[in-house]
Amino acid sequence: MAKLAFIGLGLMGTPMATRLLEAGHHVTVWNRTAGKTEPLTDRGATAAATPMEAVASVDAAITMVTNAAALEQVVFGENGVAAALAPGQLLIDMSTVGPDAVRSIASRLPDGVVVVDAPVRGSVPQASTGRLAVYVGADEDGFARVQPILAPLGTLHHVGELGAGAATKVVVNSTLGAAIAAFGEALALGDDFGLERSVVLDVLGDTPIASTVEAKRANVESGNYPANFKLSLALKDLNLVVQIAGRSGRRLDLAEASRDWLQQAAEAGAGDLDYSAVIPTITARTPPARS
Repeated sequence: MAKLAFIGLGLMGTPMATRLLEAGHHVTVWNRTAGKTEPLTDRGATAAATPMEAVASVDAAITMVTNAAALEQVVFGENGVAAALAPGQLLIDMSTVGPDAVRSIASRLPDGVVVVDAPVRGSVPQASTGRLAVYVGADEDGFARVQPILAPLGTLHHVGELGAGAATKVVVNSTLGAAIAAFGEALALGDDFGLERSVVLDVLGDTPIASTVEAKRANVESGNYPANFKLSLALKDLNLVVQIAGRSGRRLDLAEASRDWLQQAAEAGAGDLDYSAVIPTITARTPPARS
């Protein structure tokens, strides 16, 4: 088993770190809010006072943070992991930050530190049960090294060299926004026709967005949107999609429209709810209840 550092214990990071601990790895954890380490230390993990302390002498350091700015801070900020990483150690970034951020980090680390990007598709239920899709950007040797470490988290897909995992996640997220916006707009159209909501939900369960309908139907029916994937993070991801496309001179109208719906929902106060809380904004029903 490997000695690991896991940095970032948010909604996804905590169940992911728990899976690695339960698989028999020796896990040291760090989080900006120190109290979030307690569920892991109760299970046998070690808590570190700083990211630098967490990665000392580990085989691999895993980062799972909110955005590129947070990644920059935990790697190169005061007491960041860069100060302690040594040749031969792995840095596995599992955040959703885009390929440019990952490559920038890699270019500034000490020679011999192996960087792999491995963002994931899935939310809390998949993270808790080891059913994530993990998109790995690495050379063949790097992929061989991370495979036994990350296997407890789900299915690994080797999608290319460094940065390819981050790029793949951006592509995947472009469909996430489109699917949830299509769900909301279909419900809005059904409302305009006077169709029973339950009938529309049944019918949508046999369409190309069936998996989204199945995953989020209970939220729609109850009017409660407990966060498995926060709307604010979905908005961040769609902004990343639009920004990266824009830098290459490409306009993605569907991604922009989906982003705009999420922006409206965030401005209405749904940022800390599940990203499916965009649906009440689209259908213009009563704002979602906080959970």
